[in-house]
Amino acid sequence: MAAGDRVTAPGHIQFGQLLLGPHTAYGWQQLTGWEDSPTLDSGTVLRSDAHGAYPGKLLAQPRTITVDGVVIRTDPGRMGAAVRELAAATAAGDTELPLVVRLDDSEPLMCFARCLRRTVPVGTGGYRIGVVTGAAMQFEATDPRRYALAEQRVEAHLPTPEAGLDWRLDPGPETLTYPMGFGTPGATGALVAVNAGDAPAHPVIAFRGPVELPSLTNLATGEAIEYDITLAADDELLVDTAAGTVTLNGTASRLYTVTNRSTPEQLFTLPPGTTDYAFRAAPGSTNPRAACSIRWRSAYW
Repeated sequence: MAAGDRVTAPGHIQFGQLLLGPHTAYGWQQLTGWEDSPTLDSGTVLRSDAHGAYPGKLLAQPRTITVDGVVIRTDPGRMGAAVRELAAATAAGDTELPLVVRLDDSEPLMCFARCLRRTVPVGTGGYRIGVVTGAAMQFEATDPRRYALAEQRVEAHLPTPEAGLDWRLDPGPETLTYPMGFGTPGATGALVAVNAGDAPAHPVIAFRGPVELPSLTNLATGEAIEYDITLAADDELLVDTAAGTVTLNGTASRLYTVTNRSTPEQLFTLPPGTTDYAFRAAPGSTNPRAACSIRWRSAYW
């Protein structure tokens, strides 16, 4: 199932396949940590010979999200089943699940989180009549960024020349008429990616053969990723910039093929706004089937 597939109304929160909010058994009153900026670790170092400090890098810590004031409503005698369903959906685990929140008519956002703690007050009256109040859940997202649900994708092929206008004339009188066709435009190798959020996103980049020495360059900064590898027609080199991995055909690591001019994968991010990229290869590697694609989600603090 797709992340957020059950989120259809303002006030819905979906964790995995558990849905809270309107028209569910689980209402909630307050969400903390969702719109807050994450706590930052500062690399600032005090000056030893002057006032002030040397500004250091700011790195965000994990995001903690708490859903407070959870009210569970069921038919009389069904509270136990509803609580067990809640417990199963929020059980501790090693895998982060999509946590999707829609607060109003705006598009929902999501992060990937685990449930760290769940509290459900127990009273015989609440279980008997089917109403329990004051429950709560706490989640932790190791990646503090929030993401758009829709994944975007752009693709380009290696630059190829345009066909141009055929000036050869058949025997006999000929007339040139305007507008004239100058042929199908050739590929440029250009890709344009738009991160509509306010945080850098980590794209997933795929190079497909046949191609030799594939590279992708940020035209604004000059940062590039490049790999000294020859890809056959059916090969795909997948670069996950969040994980910092480079795999050939989904299994074999090819991180060692990185060239000296290549930026470390985890630093090759998609900044907020519009970014222009160029797909290139070794001189003489011009097969029109070779391609480069970028996949990403807009990211928000």
